[in-house]
Amino acid sequence: MIIKETKLKGCYIIKPEVFKDKRGYFIESFNKYKFYKNTGLDINFVQDNESQSSKGVLRGLHYQTGKFAQAKLVRVIKGRVLDVVVDLRPDSKTFGKHISTILSETNKTQIFIPKGFAHGFFTLEDMTIFSYKCDNYYNKKAEAGVIYSDKKLNVDWGFTDVNELIISEKDLLLPTFENAKL
Repeated sequence: MIIKETKLKGCYIIKPEVFKDKRGYFIESFNKYKFYKNTGLDINFVQDNESQSSKGVLRGLHYQTGKFAQAKLVRVIKGRVLDVVVDLRPDSKTFGKHISTILSETNKTQIFIPKGFAHGFFTLEDMTIFSYKCDNYYNKKAEAGVIYSDKKLNVDWGFTDVNELIISEKDLLLPTFENAKL
């Protein structure tokens, strides 16, 4: 397992070792000891979530606030996404900065997203299955987000025609970065 910190402090790209043979493959998708040894972070995941999306779906940018903030470990089980992570920590040197990474069933890459970050993804293939572990339980009253098209964040989502984008009404109503509750 290769664990490498991104330009956003506390956010890690994780590449598990893939063991392939004629039966298929095996990966260790998470090992608490190895994660701690490489990051110094003692994470206790308490909830696993999974979504399935068609090609062209954009979900995000989401996060939870206050005592319900969540750290997440995200990956794609089937298909491919452009995954985006935004640093929302006002005291961070990378406040308002983002990274984007392709996660796919082929590359098996994962991202660890610490508390204080917004997260979203854009599906690049039909029937994409996205999975994530959370270190805190979901709380509807603590959910928050930033509109995907925020000009200050300037995220290149990779789509050419906004009319082909599939996005929930709720996500279309998210505030700008400037007006988001942090």
